[in-house]
Amino acid sequence: MNVLKFGGSSVASAQSIARVFDIVQQKSEDSPGILVVVSAFGGITDLLIRTSDQAESNNPIYLNGLKEISDRSLSIAEELLSPDRFNVVKKTICENINSLENILSGVSLVQEASKKTRDYILSFGERNSAFIISQYFEDKGLSSEFIDARKYIKTDASHGSARVNFSVTNKNIIDKFTSYKRVALITGFIGSDLATGRTTTLGRGGSDFTAAIFAAAINAKELQIWTDVSGVLTSNPKMVSKAYTIKELTYSEAMEMSHFGAKVLYYPTIRPVKEKGIPTRIKNTFKPNDTGTIIHSKRSKSNQIISGLSSLSDISIVTIEGSGLQGVSGIANRLFKCLALGNVNVIMITQASSEYSISLAIKDNQANKSQKLIEEEFEYEIKRQLIEPIRLENNLSLLAIVGENMKNSPGVAGKLFSTLGKNGINIEAIAQGSSELNITFAVKKSLEVKALNSIHDAFFLSQHKTIHLFIIGVGLIGKTLLKQIESYKENIKQECGIEIVINGLSNSKKMIISDQNIETKQFQDLLTKSETKADPNQFINEMISLNYANSIFVDNTASDVVPGHYSKILKNSIPISTPNKIALSSSLNDYKEIKRLTQKHNTHFLFETNVGAGLPVISTLNNLLNSGDQIEKIEAVLSGSLSYIFNNYDSSLTFSALVKLAKDQGLTEPDPRDDLSGKDIMRKLLILGREAGYDLEESNINIKPIVSDKIMAAESIEAFFDALEKEDHYFKKLYKESNLEQKKLRIIATLENGVGSIALKAVGQDSPFYGLNGSDNMISFTSRRYNKTPLVIRGPGAGADVTAAGVLSEIINLGKLL
Repeated sequence: MNVLKFGGSSVASAQSIARVFDIVQQKSEDSPGILVVVSAFGGITDLLIRTSDQAESNNPIYLNGLKEISDRSLSIAEELLSPDRFNVVKKTICENINSLENILSGVSLVQEASKKTRDYILSFGERNSAFIISQYFEDKGLSSEFIDARKYIKTDASHGSARVNFSVTNKNIIDKFTSYKRVALITGFIGSDLATGRTTTLGRGGSDFTAAIFAAAINAKELQIWTDVSGVLTSNPKMVSKAYTIKELTYSEAMEMSHFGAKVLYYPTIRPVKEKGIPTRIKNTFKPNDTGTIIHSKRSKSNQIISGLSSLSDISIVTIEGSGLQGVSGIANRLFKCLALGNVNVIMITQASSEYSISLAIKDNQANKSQKLIEEEFEYEIKRQLIEPIRLENNLSLLAIVGENMKNSPGVAGKLFSTLGKNGINIEAIAQGSSELNITFAVKKSLEVKALNSIHDAFFLSQHKTIHLFIIGVGLIGKTLLKQIESYKENIKQECGIEIVINGLSNSKKMIISDQNIETKQFQDLLTKSETKADPNQFINEMISLNYANSIFVDNTASDVVPGHYSKILKNSIPISTPNKIALSSSLNDYKEIKRLTQKHNTHFLFETNVGAGLPVISTLNNLLNSGDQIEKIEAVLSGSLSYIFNNYDSSLTFSALVKLAKDQGLTEPDPRDDLSGKDIMRKLLILGREAGYDLEESNINIKPIVSDKIMAAESIEAFFDALEKEDHYFKKLYKESNLEQKKLRIIATLENGVGSIALKAVGQDSPFYGLNGSDNMISFTSRRYNKTPLVIRGPGAGADVTAAGVLSEIINLGKLL
């Protein structure tokens, strides 16, 4: 025989009850005897509580609640039943409502509702629902019987949460249901006092408890709890969108998860079936074909280390500490005794091995009370400074990872702490029992959702990690990056295990922040239609407030405004990828501050595309230094745009025309003067030099100008090109002179002994820079290890495609690091 329990959401309407009938009818084909426990119609219990409160306050509005209860009951009955049967049922319902009205009238007169009275009032919810549903089943041709559980479940007189007398209760149930061949519709939640026969209620999860009591008494094959979700989920779906159904749990795992907030199941209520070894299955009334979750004594073998992830919000940590705790017996006894006498529930306990401190996790609403109780108990020790003032930390959340496979599985705690650390989440307190069934820890409440998602990704979705991109700058490089993401996102997901979600985009005029993925194919239309003006500060604040795990900020601009916000981003442990050179090439103090913040907040600042577009320049330099090498000299052609210009300049096209062509092809900075001034090269050389270990400022680099100050001071880009045309003859002369000597013009940056220079030079065939073509860059590192033959990196150093590809590579690398 099976026992099925249907909660309030499963019997909230006539349509829902029709689904319940279909489920029970199908079950009855395999088993002629079925026990069905039902809750009150959805929302009725809350309405009964509110109505009794209003009656106790002598507020006549309670009559409105009474009418609503009557109307709901009659409406559902009328919708379900044939006219003839409804007329019969209506009489019983009206009698129940009249009885309820009389009780509420008495409560209103005396302005008091005792626990005993409240139990009787609440019983009307289950009594009406079970009776109506039993009549509906009969109407549909299924042999059914209404069972008032008060006749079978006998309890003590602890109204509100009565204790069951199992010896009497089990005998009553066995006597009634041995060889039972019908469908019993049983009232959940209620019982009766063995001594007086008065109605009692079974407390939180009472209908589940009712079902477990009946299942254990008859040694049921299985207890099925039907609700509105498809089993126990890996985490709270309201906080973790990718939570999914756990196929199986042990009773011990279910106990841990329910203690830490998993709301599908209240563990104490199913203790009777656990003791009998009867499996419990959680099923979805609205998706009956879903497998659900089965809970039993022993689970099958699985490679899944943790089974679930739960959390409790609104937690405080109370800490008692001081030398007066060390080696003194009875301290813990006094601490817990004073809290117990104050009816304070302790959720988690952690104690330092030095015995210097004990920290307790409690609900926020008991925090001040707990602090006061402890201060009173240890008043003597506090006055004599043997114990420090009692410390209270509010606005925390407790998280717990649960799983029997954690036992003897090395690396679980390490993976947990690493995941949290990478996302900038600090653990306030931690505890783990010797059973290794769970690891419980406290974090700031504001970080609860972020912590849950990062842990869930790490442990349950380890094959695919989701990263959240927030991108400022969708010009040439940014637009190309979005196209590359669109083209390669499936390959990145399959090959790298990284799913890219874009949650923020901004150009210079408009911006979008969304909790949903922004489709790359439609980004231009979406930005055009956006009503939000671009504001880097607002963009970054909204990114931080979304608080997503594995967020990445991408700055594709050449702006000097956006880098001003990098420190705020890094302080929130959000990594940055950027081709923007401003931050690392400004003052040495700014450079060092970025490095300091990156290290302090355990995050990453990737800037490979600052030098050489997509070439592996920074990473190669860092690899040399990390392996113990030391850089002695750097020689480089660092401007892809100037490389393109001088590699293609043969005087057949004027110099000014060639510069304009390079700008139109996106090979120069938006203002080509940044390239021709040598300032862009200087920024790159500064970055290389600083990365090589030199404390460089701009003053340490000498730039020999390519064009005159007058041209550089032009009021606009158009005026600049007009002025540059007048210098075309000068560049033609330089070309002819170098060509006669069989040399080529190259802009070469040099750094040696902490001094840098940038100049236009004519190089012969013996120079490695002679053979450059297109927009190639070349960087030559002379080091202690590479002192005879320098280590050379060569390749395209400009262009949207290679730069965007470099940024995308960094995004993928960050996804792996997070």
